[in-house]
Amino acid sequence: MKQRSWFVFIVLVLAIIAAILIFSLILGADGHFQKLPTGTVDYDTPTDLLGTIHTGGILVPALITLSILVVTFILERLFALNKAQGKSDTPGFVKRVEDKLQANDLKGALAECDTQRGSVANIVRAGLQRFTESNNMTPEKQIQELRRAIEEATSLETPLLEKNLIALSTIASISTMIGLLGTVVGMIRAFRALANTGQASSAIQLSIGISEALVNTAGGLIAAIVAIVAYNYFTNKVDSFVYSIDEATLNVVELLSVRAKS
Repeated sequence: MKQRSWFVFIVLVLAIIAAILIFSLILGADGHFQKLPTGTVDYDTPTDLLGTIHTGGILVPALITLSILVVTFILERLFALNKAQGKSDTPGFVKRVEDKLQANDLKGALAECDTQRGSVANIVRAGLQRFTESNNMTPEKQIQELRRAIEEATSLETPLLEKNLIALSTIASISTMIGLLGTVVGMIRAFRALANTGQASSAIQLSIGISEALVNTAGGLIAAIVAIVAYNYFTNKVDSFVYSIDEATLNVVELLSVRAKS
């Protein structure tokens, strides 16, 4: 649990630093803004998309941070779930284990688990290992130990499959709220500029306010949409894994129950 907390903290700190650097050095580069005849740069007049994003104000780094976190967690989940799947397809692995058990080859079934790896293989291996170690028990006690080992292994593997899904869901909500806050702040600036109609800078301030509102709205929605899509995708993936685990362990328990009572 501590390792997970440290991972999230380190990723958050690095994302904040990267967001500030992107906002200051890339989006805020002089080349993205109009140059005045005096040679100075008018940071209120962007000349391209990157400069326009920079005019979104201080909330843009927060949205960039959330976007970086979304991408990081997506990559982490893709790697973790790919690793959890094991070396080959799960149905093929389960079929090979069932064939070994039907042939009363427990060592061969354990070898298949060692070769396959992944969440399903780890859980099945834990059950087979406990069943082998409880050989001197009664059949009923042996099956009870088998079920207990499978439940313990499942309780350890499932949180690893669901890791960082809550973070994606939270980012989706926070991104929308920050985007809305940026919209409100931008509109406040725009209406303040309207109140000063007649001054030379009022039109510029009005355009900056509207730009800030729209940039933050777009940034918040983009981050939220990506996070929601990723959350739903990975949730379905985890549900499929859990179903595969239940199906595999049920078949293993049934085969070993027949073996124990024979």
